[in-house]
Amino acid sequence: MSRSDDDDFRARPGAPKQRGDAFINQVLRQASKAGGKARKAGNRPGSRLGRGHVAARFSGRSLTPNARRVTIKTRLVNLAKAGLRSIVTHLRYIEREGVGRSGEPGQAYGPMTDDADLAAFEERGREDRHQFRFILSPEDAEQLDDLRTYTRHLMARMEADLGTRLDWVAVDHWNTDNPHTHVVLRGKDETGRDLIISRDYIGQGMRNRASELATEWLGPRTELEIQRSLQREVDQERWTGLDRTLQREAVDGQVLVQRFAELRLQSQRQLLIGRLQRLQRMGLASESEPGVWAVHADAETTLRAMGERGDIVRTMQRAMGGQQRELAVFQPVEDGRTVVGRVAGKGLADELYDKGYLVIDGTNGKAHYVTLPPRSELELYPAGAVVEVKGSTDVRAADRNIAVLAVDGIYRTDHHLAVAQGQATPDRDPGELVAAHVRRLEALRRAGIVERMAEGVWRVPVNLAGQGRQYDAQRLGGGVSVDLKSHLPIERQTRVIGATWLDQQLISGDKGLSDLGFGAEVKDVLRQRADFLSEQGLAERRGQRLILARNLLGTLRNRELAQTAKDIAAETGLEHRPVADGERISGVYRRSVMLFSGRYAMLDDGMGFSLVPWKPVIEQRLGQQLAATVRGGGVSWEIGRQRGPTVG
Repeated sequence: MSRSDDDDFRARPGAPKQRGDAFINQVLRQASKAGGKARKAGNRPGSRLGRGHVAARFSGRSLTPNARRVTIKTRLVNLAKAGLRSIVTHLRYIEREGVGRSGEPGQAYGPMTDDADLAAFEERGREDRHQFRFILSPEDAEQLDDLRTYTRHLMARMEADLGTRLDWVAVDHWNTDNPHTHVVLRGKDETGRDLIISRDYIGQGMRNRASELATEWLGPRTELEIQRSLQREVDQERWTGLDRTLQREAVDGQVLVQRFAELRLQSQRQLLIGRLQRLQRMGLASESEPGVWAVHADAETTLRAMGERGDIVRTMQRAMGGQQRELAVFQPVEDGRTVVGRVAGKGLADELYDKGYLVIDGTNGKAHYVTLPPRSELELYPAGAVVEVKGSTDVRAADRNIAVLAVDGIYRTDHHLAVAQGQATPDRDPGELVAAHVRRLEALRRAGIVERMAEGVWRVPVNLAGQGRQYDAQRLGGGVSVDLKSHLPIERQTRVIGATWLDQQLISGDKGLSDLGFGAEVKDVLRQRADFLSEQGLAERRGQRLILARNLLGTLRNRELAQTAKDIAAETGLEHRPVADGERISGVYRRSVMLFSGRYAMLDDGMGFSLVPWKPVIEQRLGQQLAATVRGGGVSWEIGRQRGPTVG
């Protein structure tokens, strides 16, 4: 079909009531639904909207039941909502370490280059309305071998079908059982107009083209290959092609074995019966009478969940490298406890939506699989780093305090300050305590949960604790909070000047450490850390007891900060301005510095600089004027030149 033919069939709607964005967004919404079950091309509502609807109707006509199969997952990203950071993050993810054929980082390529310039691709797409992301997974990718050339041929066929040149980059991934390719396609055609692809082409036409190309390269599947593939499915604990066949053949929830004698199912008869028997042993099917089977209504949901669980187990086993551990999946709703451990593995649980995971080798002797909140940065958690994972579904203490102190639904900071001053202790500043509650109220105000009536006066709902808990669960994507305790492996913390995670364990008395796995390793390096602190005059052994110096963490932190400040002063010529407890510091955020004691931000006021504890919220403010107040090792950040909302 030529380009002119395609143009002849293009839908030409009249001007909508809302011009421009409204109509395009309607098209995007229709196209985004194309990942669902495909109906016959051309018969769905809106099927003629966009390019490729004619090609979709004629694609795949040469395909036979023996054709090579290709799975294509598609995501349409509305960049107005996702933002530029979504592009940058996704491209960084697909080029990450370990996805190459030999474990090397991925290498992006394009139509004419083996070394695509991703920065240039990002720049070209800054003003795009939307972006397409595909995962191409040929069933026989190992036999194809050259995924790069295969992808280029497929994209060339798409250009012919869509009648325009396409601007795309791709990365091949060989780090899973099924090699696959990530393709990122700009949402612009060669004229600079929005690229709208029809639902039929996304849902059916593209997959047909990929299958045609794979079949041309490798030839049709032989009967032996098909039988072997189906034979493997008989005993699998996941949703399979045999299950889909049983689902199609069911009438009123019943599967009749006599139908397997029909010519179209004859070759699969024994396999289908074998699958029914396997489902019966799994408690997912039953034979009500000879030759009449009922597959339970929840069979598909159960099998898909079992498949995901099996994938997780294999992922954890690979990450642990054969080390024996009890395996556990962290459930934030069920697990009220905290998991502490080192990062043994990480990756993407859903590569299309950039949903990450961590495998944590816990101090409790178990390995834990943790699904990260949306938009989490995997780079924050290097291999070997120590992290703390919490199920943040518990009610916050601050929310409980605010609810208790509120009178007739009104919370006042002056009243709270008076109460806090009456309960003050040497290590607890009443002003900072109230300020922390105000920061929480500001966050809840932005979520529409509380109302600020005047300075220091807030109206709070009766069920504040419950609404605050629900807000946290939604904000953290399922209620998981991951706190980086140390970016360094424990082996590198034993003989350094700085307040390390090991020092915190020594202070707490190494509670909760198992005698197995990572817990046992922590116990061993704690003894080495204690010996180093003794050499530095910061600890003393008295028999079996270890006596630590007073304010150990502060001493180690201050020593490291002093040396770091000296190095920065020599490099920049600026004078270091130490930060006193309770002091408010302002300046331009120049850079962050990763120390053994944690991450610090460098604030430059033009005459000198200060080092202030860093928080993720300021990372997008690089080069901007910020202010912070430091108290007791904690920090409250103010965004902007004037006093305003603070972030603790």
